[in-house]
Amino acid sequence: MIKLLIVDDQTLVRQGINSLLALSSKVEVVAQAENGQQALDALEQCKSVDVVLMDIRMPVKNGIETLKAMQTLNTAPPVIMLTTFDDHESVMQAIKAGAKGYLLKDVSLDTLVESIETVHQGKTLIQPAITERLISGLQGKKSEFESADLPEALSQRETEILRLMAAGCSNKEMAESLFRSEGTIKNQVSSILAKLGVRDRTRAVLKAIELGMI
Repeated sequence: MIKLLIVDDQTLVRQGINSLLALSSKVEVVAQAENGQQALDALEQCKSVDVVLMDIRMPVKNGIETLKAMQTLNTAPPVIMLTTFDDHESVMQAIKAGAKGYLLKDVSLDTLVESIETVHQGKTLIQPAITERLISGLQGKKSEFESADLPEALSQRETEILRLMAAGCSNKEMAESLFRSEGTIKNQVSSILAKLGVRDRTRAVLKAIELGMI
């Protein structure tokens, strides 16, 4: 059972998510907070939190500030940002501040539980729907990544794989789509990460979007 902390300043939202997750046998809500400061206090008191589900816009201490503060904790759990805001800048800030996932609040129970399981396993995630918004919102914008240098050029096949990554495809799905083995796809994904100078698939997609590569 994955232990979850819900952080949102709207009581109805917290209660709604709590009631929704009560239908799942895989996730247990062990604590709730209405702002970032309460979340940090809850993490100090409840050492068993596995994943944090947190709103980005909150009073006292918002989601971005809380993420940054959590980096000082010895055992900070992974965080999924949950919001109704169609704000690509917030997505970028959240990922840069250490968020492992980003979901819209209209997400289904199955997707929410699957996302919580994904970050609990040490992986990152981002909804394809949000990726589409990022592409639209960041078109024509200058890259905000720390390194202003363009990455090493990707091959046509790597660019193809990057687009499939942006669509949320797994290695298995990409292998089936491109008629390649999973091992080959895994190697090419590693090559893409290295060329873009990023640590994971989510950051690779975000950087490629900012640089206009996809």
